[in-house]
Amino acid sequence: MASSTGTPATRRLGVVVIAMLATLAMCGLWFSSEDVVQGSTVRIMYVHVPSIWTAYIAFGVTALCSAVYLTGKNRSLAWDRVAGASGEIGVLFVAVSLVTGSMWGRLTWGTYWVWDARLTSTAFLFITYIGYLAVRRLGGTHRQRARRSSVLALLAVLEIPLVHFSVVVWRSLHQEATVANPNAKVELDGLMLFSLFLGLFAFTLLFVWLVLHRQRTLMLEDAFADRGLDAAIVARHKEAEASS
Repeated sequence: MASSTGTPATRRLGVVVIAMLATLAMCGLWFSSEDVVQGSTVRIMYVHVPSIWTAYIAFGVTALCSAVYLTGKNRSLAWDRVAGASGEIGVLFVAVSLVTGSMWGRLTWGTYWVWDARLTSTAFLFITYIGYLAVRRLGGTHRQRARRSSVLALLAVLEIPLVHFSVVVWRSLHQEATVANPNAKVELDGLMLFSLFLGLFAFTLLFVWLVLHRQRTLMLEDAFADRGLDAAIVARHKEAEASS
């Protein structure tokens, strides 16, 4: 049985993630300078941007693992468990992005929420993957769960380009990408840019660490459910033998 504390490799990864997040907190809250326009409000960027970035990665991994499961010859349930774990963590990071975005909006726009294209599409993405997780909890065998959730994951991931390019397609209050936009005039202080990329890297490693642990938990849950099913079948056979 897998250890609940993980392997030595995952424990070392956890130490690295904690160290990077602590460094990000110090850089974001104290060392990096304030923005000339937004002041200290810009510090929310070091959580807001990496969180939606990580959510995109998580949902991409969910779709990739789902595609491998559907097209693979052996159709290992390990792919489905990684897809499910990644989907759960993606929902968590979208929630963080929505909360921090609302806080940022309150400080810059004067309100927590507007029916802006980026905000609305992100909220719809969040609801879609809540539905994905709900579908995974429906009754049936593990393979039935894997098949139906894989199809949904491949459809849901198509929303990510809609969310990302919503500020370009529609007139949005949300600013366009700066660092990733070659046409943008990026004027970030060196430490601000370092803190932003540190956040992207730290959150990505945090995602990997969480997926490794969560997929192990899902494997144990499946094994426990299988043993329960086997016990129920044995009990049913005994009832049938006793009545005959």
